[in-house]
Amino acid sequence: MSDDAFQLTSHDVRAQEFQKVLRGFDPVQVEEFKQRMAEEIDRLVRERVQLDERIRGMSEQLKVYRDRERAMNDALVAAQQLRTDTQSQVDRERDILLREAEASAEALLLEARTEAERLLQAAQSEEQRLKHGNELAQRQYQSYLSSYRQLLERQLQELVALDSEVSSIDASTRGYRRPA
Repeated sequence: MSDDAFQLTSHDVRAQEFQKVLRGFDPVQVEEFKQRMAEEIDRLVRERVQLDERIRGMSEQLKVYRDRERAMNDALVAAQQLRTDTQSQVDRERDILLREAEASAEALLLEARTEAERLLQAAQSEEQRLKHGNELAQRQYQSYLSSYRQLLERQLQELVALDSEVSSIDASTRGYRRPA
């Protein structure tokens, strides 16, 4: 029988009346038994009330624990998602920084190569200019030397010619005296 089908209270036990029969039960024993039964039912009812209260308290405590567990699980899932999102963000930023650094390095390298080529071409142009200037200076120097040599040779010829003239004048004047 379930509890709902048969509800017996201590009052029911105390109020219960039995028919008296000729050779029936001892009324004192029946009363004592009814009294003990009523007291036992009262004790069981009190115990059940206490157990029901404990069950309610434990159910509430279990609900609190389950709510906490759910909240902690939610927090753990959120933390894991945050970690995953943060790691993904860090990975993306790292990749962007690496690409930017590589692009910057390539640009600097290209700029350095371009500058090196420009400097090399400038140095080669300067070398050609200096070589051409040196050759021009050499030719001018040779031309100057040649002109100077020709001048000296003409002057030498003139001096030789003058010396010859002086010698011939000197020779012709040796026998000539000047009037006094």
